[in-house]
Amino acid sequence: MASTTVDAVVAAPRDVVYRTFANRESLSPHLAVNITLKRPGSTEREGVGAQHLIGVGGVGITEEITELVPNERMAYKVVAGAPVKRHIGVVTFADTDGGTLVSYTMESEPKLPVPGKVLELGLRNLITTMIKGAQKAVR
Repeated sequence: MASTTVDAVVAAPRDVVYRTFANRESLSPHLAVNITLKRPGSTEREGVGAQHLIGVGGVGITEEITELVPNERMAYKVVAGAPVKRHIGVVTFADTDGGTLVSYTMESEPKLPVPGKVLELGLRNLITTMIKGAQKAVR
């Protein structure tokens, strides 16, 4: 299993940054992939249990929101479309000078043998892409 965390500041208030990440579809215009709601959450559209397809042309991975703590934390797991035994993402939010400190962690256990350093680099690139999308979205 590989794990990596990226910390970055997003120049917006914490509630705005949290909503940007929690409403996954809002990132779509700022990424090279589309994020589309496949199934709404159990109590609200973008709530716990919501599933999103992240990809292009209907092909990609499906992630499911597993935890939402407003303005503090969100978590998800990949449930389809990736060759992983387990993949989770956790994003936390804290006030800091200049905006909101986003701490984004991904842990992944692939089904295929992948060198740990290669997997960590891939995870770091995915996280950085999502953070840059959020930074653009809040401008």
